[in-house]
Amino acid sequence: MFMNFRRIHKCQCVQLLTACMVLCVVMVSWEELDHHVVSHMRSYTYRYLVNSYDFLNSSFNITSNRHRKDGSTNGLVTYPYLINHPGKCARGDGKSGDDVLLLLFVKSSPENFERRQAIRDTWGNESFVWSELGATVRMVFALGVDAKRRSRVQRALLQEDQTYGDLIQQDFLDTFHNLTAKLITQFHWVHEYCPQAHFLMSADDDIFVHMPNLVKYLRQLLSNKSGVKDFWVGHVHRGAPPVRRKESKYHIPYDLYPWPSYPDYTAGAGYVVSGDVAAKIYQATQVLNSSIYIDDVFMGICAKAMGVSPQEHVYFSGEGKAPYHPCIYDHMITSHGHATDVRSLWQAATDPAVYGKSSGFMGNLYCTAVRAMMLCRPYYQNSYSCMAAFT
Repeated sequence: MFMNFRRIHKCQCVQLLTACMVLCVVMVSWEELDHHVVSHMRSYTYRYLVNSYDFLNSSFNITSNRHRKDGSTNGLVTYPYLINHPGKCARGDGKSGDDVLLLLFVKSSPENFERRQAIRDTWGNESFVWSELGATVRMVFALGVDAKRRSRVQRALLQEDQTYGDLIQQDFLDTFHNLTAKLITQFHWVHEYCPQAHFLMSADDDIFVHMPNLVKYLRQLLSNKSGVKDFWVGHVHRGAPPVRRKESKYHIPYDLYPWPSYPDYTAGAGYVVSGDVAAKIYQATQVLNSSIYIDDVFMGICAKAMGVSPQEHVYFSGEGKAPYHPCIYDHMITSHGHATDVRSLWQAATDPAVYGKSSGFMGNLYCTAVRAMMLCRPYYQNSYSCMAAFT
């Protein structure tokens, strides 16, 4: 039997070239592979096998005197109020507080007047919630100072607040890297001015909240005789790794957070906590430094330090919009990414005819099939999970 050495040599060359090409592709795309595959593998391994975050209290405690590169300490920083409404949760006599079911704290930017107005006219309308749902809800917008320090923007905010009386502004620059300052503002404000609220909701100003469904859900929780304790609900991120790509706005360097996995946290676009959890997060912000500028991650760090874990609710959206359909509206709590269509969505989602679509056996079967077709496709993976179709 004779061997064809020329063919063997040719095959080895092809294999070598193929290996080189694969190696080149891996080298070129390593950063993407590291972010999407390797870092997630490390993170999930840590989250589900180790699942220990004991380092948080020692590493993030302000008494540890950890220093930034610029030499400044990461201690507690307080900012003065430029606009405030201490009596927002008080009764008309200003002496005692209402039985507030929900305090809505909406994170907004100074220039986003149209978004705030749309929210006032729809899901954030306190009068509607009281007259139609019989619930006491209070809403305020959390703001910093215009990043360009334009005086005309500040004058417009003062005029807007004079009209509506719902802005809470502190003296820090309103930028992405100060979102944690807004989170601290909301929990400090609740502690100081609205501790009687049963629930606190933190929301972005491009989110849609189906207020009738949310009020119904919260009332069902309160009807439980054992009470509502350690309650934190939203779209939960479990075992999320820090982003190490420097070009990403979510980039977290190793010297700031060297561990492979964040504690569990909910998407910052919209989540709800009970009053006791709001008090615990306030306590945590008093002793933990706020060097992590991603607010929802910092929320997770505070909650973990206080022994609070988030709960998943399939109808709190993540980063994407929920599908537009009556069978979705019947269950919807939040949907993210509504900068321009809040009014039209509010009109469609709160139409009384919506609830008739899923009534009865055939209606329920129809809506289950519709939700399955809509939510079990990859396009909607960042809004509601596929499991929401069958709940």
